[in-house]
Amino acid sequence: MALIILGIVLFIGFVFVFLLLMPRPSAAGALLHQVTRPVRLHTELPAWRTALNVDRFARPFTLVRSLFSPEPNAQLVRRLYLAGYRKPAHADIFLGSRLALPAAMGLIIALYVESNTIIFFAIAVALGFFIPDFWLSRAINKRRDKIKLSLPDGLDFLAICLEAGLGLDQGIVRLGQELRISHPALSEELLQINFEQRAGVPRITAWKAFSDRVDLESVRSFVAMLIQTDRFGTAISKSLGTFSDALRTQRRQLAEEMAAKTTVKMVLPLVLFIFPAVGIVVVGPPFISITRHLANFMKCTFSFTTRRKRPSCPFASPSPTQFWAGSLACSAEGL
Repeated sequence: MALIILGIVLFIGFVFVFLLLMPRPSAAGALLHQVTRPVRLHTELPAWRTALNVDRFARPFTLVRSLFSPEPNAQLVRRLYLAGYRKPAHADIFLGSRLALPAAMGLIIALYVESNTIIFFAIAVALGFFIPDFWLSRAINKRRDKIKLSLPDGLDFLAICLEAGLGLDQGIVRLGQELRISHPALSEELLQINFEQRAGVPRITAWKAFSDRVDLESVRSFVAMLIQTDRFGTAISKSLGTFSDALRTQRRQLAEEMAAKTTVKMVLPLVLFIFPAVGIVVVGPPFISITRHLANFMKCTFSFTTRRKRPSCPFASPSPTQFWAGSLACSAEGL
């Protein structure tokens, strides 16, 4: 009972603090909203996207985090960069989820679990604390796989743009715009390179930052090739075509490797689930027939043996040949 009351109090306190620290619109913000309204009418977002403003949602978590540290953890910020979340508010939301999710799961356990409450409460709190880390690791791997699979197609398109007469920077911008629907992760990274160059960052520095954000061996090789061609002035279109062919070959080899591994991975399911079912279907009916046949055979054998031992039987005792023939006939009639 005490755990239930404690969980309810913690949940109510968390909601109260969250509502108390929610930002309120100021006069300057209202004026800016009114001034920029004609521009925003052309790119109006859906209602749910407007309601889920990241900065507004993260403001309470930012204030709580500022009490302990002026800046979020650099390693956490880098991991969020690798997953595609670049705003500073994303780190605060992640830290807030580490606090809110254990409290919510602990409250649910305290309300609905009656036996062994303390053990399940501790397990729920631990899982709620580590679930965001598991999700972030999965998001990083998923984004890397998407970029790795979309890079050969992007390099082919970039080579076509360069052969058509566009410069490298214009080709990267065009590539980012064209891949926005089919490969959004790669498009976002390429447009980020353009934004950094427009902000005054040197080209080589922007490319190196791109390889650090993605953290893939193929992307690092691509950036190294761009740096070498930029320094030595070699033709980049042929280099891009050769590099994209190598990446496509590597992707095909990876697919063949994964296909070859399926035979080994299917051994355990086959042994545990498929073979027992097939064995029951194939061997089951003959086993049942043989069991019935042996039961009838033993029954007839017992009856013939009993008849031979009767002293009042008027008939002569059957010979061994007649005995086994009669037993087999009897068992056959039983089937």
